[in-house]
Amino acid sequence: MNETNTPLVRARGVRKSFGDVEVLKGIDFEVARGEVSVIIGPSGSGKSTFLRAMNGLETIDAGSLKVCGDEVGYTFADGRAHEWTDKRFAQFRSKIGMVFQRFNLYSHMDAMENVALSLIHVKGMKAKDAHEIAREELARVGLADHATKRPHQLSGGQQQRVAIARALALKPELMLFDEPTSALDPELVGEVLQIMKQLAAEGMTMVVVTHEIGFAREVGDSLAFFDQGVVVEKRAPRELLTETSSIRIKNFLDAVK
Repeated sequence: MNETNTPLVRARGVRKSFGDVEVLKGIDFEVARGEVSVIIGPSGSGKSTFLRAMNGLETIDAGSLKVCGDEVGYTFADGRAHEWTDKRFAQFRSKIGMVFQRFNLYSHMDAMENVALSLIHVKGMKAKDAHEIAREELARVGLADHATKRPHQLSGGQQQRVAIARALALKPELMLFDEPTSALDPELVGEVLQIMKQLAAEGMTMVVVTHEIGFAREVGDSLAFFDQGVVVEKRAPRELLTETSSIRIKNFLDAVK
């Protein structure tokens, strides 16, 4: 199978527990290159844990999780699995952009410095070159005129767009979004979703955990419903939203409309 046909994300039997609570109970999941994969489901269903596992922020207890060609957390050599070092994790994460609910911007830095920081520390770029890329990415998310503003001078939607620009600056193969609009006032949600739609149109591979059903319907290539640590159903968004026979999914969709 050539690289273009190999899924960018492939999970097989992924399990994860926190203490006595099993949060992921054997997740099978694939994301093709260029696909926008949307995940919905109630709080506590394992969505965010699975997303964090894709980025190596959570270690899995069982199963296999391959992302961007790597078995997350391990290198296999001499017939054995060798755990990654912190340096190897950092190298892996440079291929993946992650956008959280909270913007996690440095309050003492302006927008351009926030975006440039990872380029300087992860890629080892000179500040001048990093700032040039930061300007380009801020322009890409519609914030060219806000480069010198600090987070407190920006709206929540603008701060989240800075966070997206920061992730894009690393030129990732995969973008992960963990409920990126849930902390925003309703009138600011649209500006963030518009940037995500733009990225989808550009062919960016994305996994999006969200309650924005309209986004899933309009932009998603696939839609998965998680509940109690399992994938209840995964299919084309319009099919799942209109044709599901699952009472659990129907009740959830009625509640979030």
